Amino acid sequence: MINDKFETRFSELQNELDEMPYIHGNNNGLYGGLYEPGIWKKWATSVESLLKAACGADSPYYLNFIKEKEKCREYARGIKALAGIFQSAREAFDGGHLFDVERDISAEIFSDFVVLAKQALAEDNKDVAAVLASAALEDALKRHATSNGLNVDEAPMSEVINALKSKRLVSGAQKSMLAAMLQMRNHAMHARWEEFEKPAVSGLIGFVEEFLLTHFSRNQ
Repeated sequence: MINDKFETRFSELQNELDEMPYIHGNNNGLYGGLYEPGIWKKWATSVESLLKAACGADSPYYLNFIKEKEKCREYARGIKALAGIFQSAREAFDGGHLFDVERDISAEIFSDFVVLAKQALAEDNKDVAAVLASAALEDALKRHATSNGLNVDEAPMSEVINALKSKRLVSGAQKSMLAAMLQMRNHAMHARWEEFEKPAVSGLIGFVEEFLLTHFSRNQ
């Protein structure tokens, strides 16, 4: 799980911060002690990379960290400013207040599948388009279920849909259309090409797009 890896990395960098040694003085006075430049810069670079990946390049955590890092020197006061931003980001991550990293990355991957499906359909390759859209839909449904605490990794798509419905994780038009999408997916994944035409594939692609916007958008 991507989020688990980020959680581990936050802990590792916290430990590095806690154990970062002074090379002169102590953490008192106006500027505090001095840190070894090679050590604190290595730590700060690692944090910068983590914050960009876990919080996003446009997040205040990442942007503020970059700003403070640019003017930071080896004095403890500057390191404390970086540490404060890092720890604030970690608290937000631990508290679930940041966007879900896995969902965000999944949305980008599935969007690529949708683009490819649209391209294939535009080139009159309805069968290829149907397979791409079906694969994206099935994986999106499973990831939506998993992110909401359902164990559906090995479940067939029909069971995934039933699990989502039972937990009310799909509703409205999407809920009523899932049966048709399941049938379409089964035709495509079992090479029953004669069972559907181009308009049906277009409808499947549109359904996948709407599902992604509803359940995987960072701004949902």
